[in-house]
Amino acid sequence: MIIETLSWGKLEIDEEQIYHFSKGLPGFDEETDFALIPMAETPFWVLQSVKNIGLSFLLGDPFVFYPTFEFELPDDEAEELGIGKDVVVRCIITLKEQLDQSTINLLAPVVLNPTGLSGKQIVLHKAPYHTKHSLLQEQSAIDGKDGG
Repeated sequence: MIIETLSWGKLEIDEEQIYHFSKGLPGFDEETDFALIPMAETPFWVLQSVKNIGLSFLLGDPFVFYPTFEFELPDDEAEELGIGKDVVVRCIITLKEQLDQSTINLLAPVVLNPTGLSGKQIVLHKAPYHTKHSLLQEQSAIDGKDGG
């Protein structure tokens, strides 16, 4: 399948790269199909709308930037996504002109089922995370306490 992107122009992607978000992404309810495009030899991916050339998100592997990142996926969310044992978690990254100001959203990870090719951005309630964690350094405590 050929899709169009702003960054790379036309790209050929495999059907196994297309994830269905039944409810879209927050703020983009009408956009339900996205291609997950890896950026070779980096912990980054691009989530590109299949229909809207101008809609894409930079994703990162949260465990690379925050090895202690963890959350429990609610049963109803796992069931909705049809998740068995395979699950992929990515988080949306906001790049800033000054790289040290770039952030990763740990409060609302994108959860993907690579078997069923379904996905959903899930807001973690009662979690110590927020939407703008520094991308370049893990803080000693997620909640901002210095531990001392």
